[in-house]
Amino acid sequence: MQTKQDGRLGTEKIGKLMLELALPSVLAQIVNVLYNIVDRIYIGRIPDVGSLALTGVGVTFPIITIISAFAGFASGGGAPLAAIALGQKNRDRAEKILGSSTSLLLFFSVCLMAFFFFFQTPLLYLFGASSNTIRYASTYISIYLVGTVFVELAVGLNTFISCQGHARTAMCSVLIGAVINIGLDPVFIFVLHMGVSGAALATILSQALSAAWVLRFLTSKKSGVRLSLRTMKPDFSILGSVMALGISPFIMSTTESAITIVMNHGLQTYGGDLYVGSMTILQSVLQLIFVPVNGFTNGVQPIISYNFGAGQFDRVRQTIRRMIAITFTAAFVYVVFAMLRPALFAGLFTTDPELIVIVEKVLPVYIAGMAIFGLQSGVQSSFLGLGQAKISLFIALLRKVILLIPLALILPHFFGVMGVYYAEPIADVCSVITAVTLFLCNIRKILSTETLAKVTHTEE
Repeated sequence: MQTKQDGRLGTEKIGKLMLELALPSVLAQIVNVLYNIVDRIYIGRIPDVGSLALTGVGVTFPIITIISAFAGFASGGGAPLAAIALGQKNRDRAEKILGSSTSLLLFFSVCLMAFFFFFQTPLLYLFGASSNTIRYASTYISIYLVGTVFVELAVGLNTFISCQGHARTAMCSVLIGAVINIGLDPVFIFVLHMGVSGAALATILSQALSAAWVLRFLTSKKSGVRLSLRTMKPDFSILGSVMALGISPFIMSTTESAITIVMNHGLQTYGGDLYVGSMTILQSVLQLIFVPVNGFTNGVQPIISYNFGAGQFDRVRQTIRRMIAITFTAAFVYVVFAMLRPALFAGLFTTDPELIVIVEKVLPVYIAGMAIFGLQSGVQSSFLGLGQAKISLFIALLRKVILLIPLALILPHFFGVMGVYYAEPIADVCSVITAVTLFLCNIRKILSTETLAKVTHTEE
């Protein structure tokens, strides 16, 4: 059965669809990144220990990123396949994809929580913690891990709402968590004097409420693809397709953790705690643009997947062209502004004059290549929406594994601590050029009935 909401993806004007689907997703992601950043702003202002606490929480990011990456493993593969199935009027298969993906998320939750609880101390030292910052890192992540299942369900299942075209509902799940977290943070951190513990507790409570909202919708009659115990029995043929497509966003996220580990280690070795703290700020600055850009591409992706599944290739082309133009323009304008006003961004997160001076120096260098990275964001999302797992995987590996990590290891030997920061723009420019070239060479072949048949055959 096809819902009216599903059918609009194949008939409504593309510009109107993009506005209706992407705008709520962008707003949701902006609020989402704001509550993460507000977390860091509050932590950075804890009396007497703000800079060390900010650095300590910063070294937990690889663990947090890996937890979110496993959510993306299931949703990044499952949601596009569910959207393609809806485009083919195959609701039963879409529901089986949702159910199997949910079971996968629950399995990931148990394994991740157990693993990181057991190994957290050696891992945190590996990720850049020092004797000065380990207690803040350990306190934060110990509480955060209790809410692993909430993060997996809230992040992993929300994409299955947006892939049906219910962008506003998907936005609400993020808004609920974000608003609650922003409200609880100052109360727990300062009023109740819980410090870093309060920040972590506020985060998991907000994720729990977001997860409850998502589950309530997906099990209701309002959802075109309904979650039930019947469909949650794992179908391993479906899971194979989900993981094959989801491996690309998964690797993109997990390698982000590897990058943070390598960079933090280099910064600690050649600089010290304040340089590790600077990376926490730099990553926050990048999140302010690239999380909303990701929200935009996530909102547009169901249009691409649905029309590809329906064989409406002209609509796919129009959608992709507009999406890439918007992602490039947004990223370029923001990055140029940030390069011109580094002190403004540094001052948001810390009052430590030494840390502000470091950020002023390194921020323009670190984010320079991101000025054109909106091109790759659009291309990457297009390949995912079209079910092209292998190409997406290669692009993900190229920037982070093949280029960025080796550069971050090698360049500090020649340029000292600045070599860590130089690695990012070099890798960004090289990967953008490669991604755009692959897109131009392959898009005509992908948009064909033959490729569509291969994608759907692999799924079945």
